[in-house]
Amino acid sequence: MKHERPVIFFDGGCKLCNGSVAFVLKHDRKGRFLFATLQSAAGQAVLSQIRDNKQSRDSIVYLENEKVYLRSTAILKIFKRLGGWWKLLYVFMIVPAFLRNAVYDVIARNRHRWFGRTGCILIPPGRIKS
Repeated sequence: MKHERPVIFFDGGCKLCNGSVAFVLKHDRKGRFLFATLQSAAGQAVLSQIRDNKQSRDSIVYLENEKVYLRSTAILKIFKRLGGWWKLLYVFMIVPAFLRNAVYDVIARNRHRWFGRTGCILIPPGRIKS
């Protein structure tokens, strides 16, 4: 899948995930990212290409330059691409992935219980990847 802009794939039924997308939209004034739910045709196509498909279903998936990033690495790559002060959070890449992902996995497993579920998010039409 080749895209001119990176694509953030997220769980469309998750309030935390939708809130994270709203955060990125608010701070991405240059329109660097496209968005798609993991439940969409584009999301399903990306999931089918990922070896550890079960784990990726509970993960944010970030596609940039035909490379897929999951979990905490995806989040840190997004912060780096956002620019400004947010890119300073990329310094957490020095923390071993198994530690970063352990924290990520606890949040991912409990996200629906802690934050709830939702049905939709408003994404500007030019920012949706279908």
